[in-house]
This record gives sequence, C-alpha cells and structure tokens, in this order.
Amino acid sequence: MEAAFMDSGTTVDKGENARLSSFVGAIAIADLVKTTLGPKGMDKILQRISENDQSVSVTNDGATILKSINLDNAAAKVLVDIARVQDEEVGDGTTSVAVLCGELLREAEDLINQRIHPQTIAEGWRLARKAAREALEASTVDNSGDEAKFREDLLRIARTTLSSKLVTYEKDHFATLAVDAVMRLRGSNNLDHIQVLKKAGGHMKDSYLEEGFLLDKKIGVGQPKRIENAKILLANTSMDTDKIKIYGSRVRVDSLNKVAEIEEAEKARMRQKCEKIIAHGCNVFINRQLIYNLPESIFTERGVMGIEHADFDGIERLAAVTGGEVVSTFDRPDLVTMGECDVIEEVMIGEDKVIRLGGCKSGEACSIVLRGASSHVLDEAERSLHDALCILTATVKDPRTIYGGGCTEVLMAQAIDRQVESTPGKKALAMASFARALRQLPAIVADNGGYDSAELVTQLRAAHASGKSSYGLDMYNGIIGDMHELGVAEAFKSKLCVLMSASEAAEMILRVDDIIKCAPRAREGY
Repeated sequence: MEAAFMDSGTTVDKGENARLSSFVGAIAIADLVKTTLGPKGMDKILQRISENDQSVSVTNDGATILKSINLDNAAAKVLVDIARVQDEEVGDGTTSVAVLCGELLREAEDLINQRIHPQTIAEGWRLARKAAREALEASTVDNSGDEAKFREDLLRIARTTLSSKLVTYEKDHFATLAVDAVMRLRGSNNLDHIQVLKKAGGHMKDSYLEEGFLLDKKIGVGQPKRIENAKILLANTSMDTDKIKIYGSRVRVDSLNKVAEIEEAEKARMRQKCEKIIAHGCNVFINRQLIYNLPESIFTERGVMGIEHADFDGIERLAAVTGGEVVSTFDRPDLVTMGECDVIEEVMIGEDKVIRLGGCKSGEACSIVLRGASSHVLDEAERSLHDALCILTATVKDPRTIYGGGCTEVLMAQAIDRQVESTPGKKALAMASFARALRQLPAIVADNGGYDSAELVTQLRAAHASGKSSYGLDMYNGIIGDMHELGVAEAFKSKLCVLMSASEAAEMILRVDDIIKCAPRAREGY
C-alpha cells in the first residue's frame, strides 16, 4: 500500500522478510569470523582487488577482517560497527563480540518461530544480561594493591591475548615486551609514547624493547652522529627557499648577473633564517619538512645536527616524549620550549641505520622493534602487539581481572539458568536462550581446536555445578582445567564490553520490523 505514496527508488521490506534479512546478514558475518576465535583459530587472507592496490594481508583480528569487507546488509553493518568500537575501546574481544551477537540472533530466530514476540525476547535478554553482569562482577580478582601480583596479572592477560595471534609461539617474549612498555607509562596510558618500528629480517624472537625513542630517519651529511645533553628544536617550517620562488609575478632581467643577484638574495634570507634557528641555543634541529643543501651546510658548519622529514606523526610524538613544542617561526626564542634528551646517536638495526633518542624528558618513551621474515608477518605482529598494549592500558585503568578459557561464559550462563527457574512467563525462554548463546562461545573455541565441543562444554558445566568455578578449556591438551593454575586470565573491562555491546546490538536488530531503502533525492535541474 505504501508503494503508491512513495517515490520511485524507495523500497520497503516488511515484517518477516525484514527480520529474516537482518538475521541472515548478521549471522553470516558472525559465521565468517567465528573460525578465527580462540588460540587454535584460523587466519584469513584479505586481498584487495582495486587497480591501484592489490596488496595482501594475513590476519585473524576480527576488527581488521570486518573493516575490510564492503557490505550491503544493514544488520551486518551493525556487527562491523560494534567490532570497531570494541577495538577502539579495549583493543581485544573484537571477534567475540561479533560471534556472541550472531549467536544471540540465531537463538532469537528459533524463539520467533515459536511465535514469541520480539519485545518479550528483548525483555528476557535484559534480565539475563543483568544476571550475567552481576555474576561477572562477583568473579573478578583485583591485585592492584600488590605490584608483583599485578604485574603477573598483566603478563597473564598479555599471554592470553597473544595466544590467539600469529605470535602465539613467542607469546612469553612479546607479553614481557608489552608489559614492560605499559609499565613505563606509569599510569599515563598515552600509547603515543610507545613507538612500534617494523624492520624486516631476523626472527620474531629477535624483537626487543628499546628504552628511548627511535626515529627511522637520516642525519645530515657531515654532521655529528652523536650528541649528549641534546637541546632539540622541533619545527614545521620550509627550509627549501634556496631556489627562486616568486609566486604570482614575472621577473624580466637583461643579464645572468641579475638572476644570480636574486638567487643570492634568496640565499641571504635562508642564512638569516638559519642564524635565527641557531640563536635558540639548540644543538639538534628536527624539521617536519625537507632541509635543502644550503641550510644543511650551514648547520654542518655550526656543529648542529639536522634531521629532516620527520613526518607529522613523528614530530608530534617527538614533542610529547622530549617535552618540546613544534614551532614555525623563530623571532621569539624566549617563548619557545625546546625538547631535551640525554643522548642522540645513530644505531644499527639489522642492515638499517636509525636515530636513537635516549633519556627523553618524559621518561616514559620507549620503542618496540619488531623483526620478522616478511612485511605480512610484521604487519600482523604489529596488530597483535597493538591489541596487547590496548588491553593492558585498559587493565591499568580498571585492574580487575577474570579467568579466561570459557570459564566466565559458563559462569554467567549458570547464573542465568538459576534465575530462569524463578522467572514466570515467556521471558524465561528468552533468558534460557541467552545462556545457550553464552555457552556457544567455549563450544566454538573447542570446535576451532578440532576437539569434541559437546563433550568438553558438558564437562565444563558439570565442573562448575560441583563448585569448580575457575575451570575452563585447556586448549593445548583438549581437556578442561583450572584456569588459575594454567594462568589464563582476561581483563574484566574487555569481557564486560563484549557482553553489553553484543546483547544491545542483538536487541536493536531484533526490534526491526521494516527495512526502508531510499534513493538519494535528485537535485533539481540536473
């Protein structure tokens, strides 16, 4: 009926068709990434097919996979969005949040086929979510008062996060790198102070933490290669005016001598600019833009180290770690704050030379140098390390931890099941479906490892029912085990975000009854 009143190009999917379309799209996206879940999860190859970009990346990071897919289904885009927010918020759990949302919708599909209204399902889910959150909060452990225990908690969380990544066989080494880097931040949690530098060659276990800041640039020709007690002037200014550049005008001359005079005038202006820079009392000049031959030679004569083309990210990060300001004009040296560090020197990493800034003013700066066989390995190692750094900084803010390995999912499902017994009406069926969806996560993790998921999950339920509330899946032996003894821990904030985001997104998709597609309004006269 509505079609009679709608413009051409507008379509409406109603009722069952709209709901089916939403469910199918969201469940398909969840099924796409669920094989990457857990320590035995598989990787995906992402291949771009545009004319200009045919690069390939290998990853099992849920957010990276979902971001790279072009989608037409509205509900599927919701799943991609919650994975992206999870990645930005805590860094880890991007696959879990998409899979849990998909499993909730799968359960909802069965309930709707039993003629249960979506609003009744949503109400039951809200009760189940409340019970699950209370059970999750009751199971947390907080060791922030004891520094040694808290560091051990951080190492366990880092190892658990990295066990599902490419670096799993070097997870102890990378977990130590990540924890050392985050502990240097001393609670500021500014990840800009941690620089990750990728250098192809060597093995992944050759990666190391450099106390200080590494800049992948070159020092000017003939300039000092090592300076102690460096006073650094950070700038974003043009240093290439030793060429004739007179914009918007034309100059006619009757001899080459006059061309030479114009060039000399330009050089005189550049010399004057260099003198102003040197008058600040700096012995290191780092510029975001290029430094051409004339100013470079002037700095060389005066014993000043000049570093050019420290791109925007580099110069902003340098300002943060050295305590300096990025300047563009040099007329008022008294208003300029210069950066400081104990030593600037050139060091070798593999076959490449980089500049090391040691003893930076902030004291928090450090660089993690990643080594690996190829650019694909290095890219995935960087993504893995970034996830670990994000989850560790989130844990420093909220130091509560929980047990991993499917332990908390079974714990939350058990708490919901207990409440179902005393809940009257059809809401109880929705709550039971929420518990089943939670138990699907350890089942998928077990399936991805090639184990019998039905056997392991039922053993896990029995263990929890008998009071062994710290038991979860031991994925390396294909049995259930005590997560406390195995050292499998996760951040409370990550699991809470997975629970809340997935259930809220599933509820939003569940309440849809129409999908209206509108063509953009055509401009008049075109």
